[in-house]
Amino acid sequence: MGALLALSRLIDTINEKIGKAVAWLILVSIIVSATNAIVRKLFDMSSNAWLELQWYLFGAAFLGAAAYTLKQNEHIRIDIVYGAFSRKVQHWIDLLGHIFFLMPFVILMLFKLVPYVLLSVHSGEMSTNAGGLILWPAKMLLLIGFMQLFFQGISEIIKKIAVMRGLIEDPHALSAGHHGHDPIAEEEAL
Repeated sequence: MGALLALSRLIDTINEKIGKAVAWLILVSIIVSATNAIVRKLFDMSSNAWLELQWYLFGAAFLGAAAYTLKQNEHIRIDIVYGAFSRKVQHWIDLLGHIFFLMPFVILMLFKLVPYVLLSVHSGEMSTNAGGLILWPAKMLLLIGFMQLFFQGISEIIKKIAVMRGLIEDPHALSAGHHGHDPIAEEEAL
């Protein structure tokens, strides 16, 4: 299990660095958007390339941060239900959710995205909009984002099993139930 935990730490480190780096793409997207709006209003000029660049930047930020968000345990869940369970049950919900929902979905997306992206790259696919950008980099970002999510899913499964076996501390123990609601701790406090 030690080697798997080392792999998990490596995946976490890579996705954390990528997640923090792509957060800056939101700022770049805002600057591009504001500049495009100002140029369009002041000079009555615009370009589809600027609009598409905004979409690319936002998409890259969203996809690049998905694995980081999973690592931070910040993906959306139904906290009212999830938070009502003990931490042990929450671990089982997370583990089974990762194995039976997250990973099959991500594997399906990778299976579909690889030929989709390769075809786009080989054809040099361009936007159908006048003055638009090339499309394959945006499609490649989809593939990279889902690859990151796949590896982070593996990391989360490894960590969840290790936590449940008592091999490591729960990295999200203080945020149990996503918003700090821990029925066992509250019961013990009474």
